[in-house]
Amino acid sequence: MALIQVVDLKKEYTTEDVATPVLGGLNFSIEKGEFVAIMGPSGSGKSTLMHILGFLDTLTTGKYIFEDKDVSTLDDDELAEMRGSKVGFVFQAFNLLNRVGAKDNVVLPLLYTKASGAERDRRGTELLAQVGLSHRMNNTPGQLSGGEKQRVAIARALINNPEIIFADEPTGNLDSKSGLQVMKILQELNEQGHTIILVTHEKYTAEHAKRILLIHDGLIVSDELVKNRQIAKDKSELSK
Repeated sequence: MALIQVVDLKKEYTTEDVATPVLGGLNFSIEKGEFVAIMGPSGSGKSTLMHILGFLDTLTTGKYIFEDKDVSTLDDDELAEMRGSKVGFVFQAFNLLNRVGAKDNVVLPLLYTKASGAERDRRGTELLAQVGLSHRMNNTPGQLSGGEKQRVAIARALINNPEIIFADEPTGNLDSKSGLQVMKILQELNEQGHTIILVTHEKYTAEHAKRILLIHDGLIVSDELVKNRQIAKDKSELSK
């Protein structure tokens, strides 16, 4: 059974009794362990779709099935529970707290759980080491490069052992070398079994995934496996 199944999903926003359609009836499924890029130009509906899949927004009509559960029927509290336990987010703008160090940013989601202080410290240390930032544990975002900030955000996304990591334009604010380092981490996480859903408007970035859903004007215009997949190189190779 698919991890995600979307059936005739439609979304529209209504302002002063004027309805604006955003998604026009989408049908697709995503298996556990896939690395899927949702690609499309600005205004195509890809970010709205990610927000629905990540329990940040609700659909208008249709069905969204996650782990055999009809998400379309959940209330706000149930959506918040799913959001906190099932998904991790990585955003273009990093969304880090500026006044606290990297490890405190990483463990922030655990403050809303029963995890002890020792457990938070252990998880934060392990995850920062996993993204190559053991030497930046106490540095604030202002003391980090853009690429380091995004790696902190990836570590934070992993803190609750989510089923899916959503990455919304994760390289959009980075130079090419830092962007490749971030894509390498996402590819490694996928190889470890994590399901990754990447949202981007850039074809080159999308080609780091294994499958691309191309959206235009709220419709899926193609759904294809990536034939010539881009493989991000090691950091040592990038510096040559």
